[in-house]
Amino acid sequence: MNQERLYQVIRFPHISEKTARLQADSNQYVFEVSKDADKAEIRQAVETLFKVSVEDVRVVNVKGKRKSFRFRPGRQKDWKKAYVRVKAGQVIEELQAD
Repeated sequence: MNQERLYQVIRFPHISEKTARLQADSNQYVFEVSKDADKAEIRQAVETLFKVSVEDVRVVNVKGKRKSFRFRPGRQKDWKKAYVRVKAGQVIEELQAD
């Protein structure tokens, strides 16, 4: 996989209270990924970009919420997120909360 595709697969980390708890308890990280990415591509991208060994990848398709924008009904975009578990003892330094 070329370097450009690696950056297209992993769009950005998803940061929330739940993901911080997952990081601390079970060594998992959550990323928003490209809608056409599969588990093998996500695994390869994380291992190459962050220099860690990946144990497991789980993928979830998130449906966009229905909202109203200025009294007009609308809908947010659908997106895909990946839960990535790295091997015990390894961390992704860029995503560690202080």
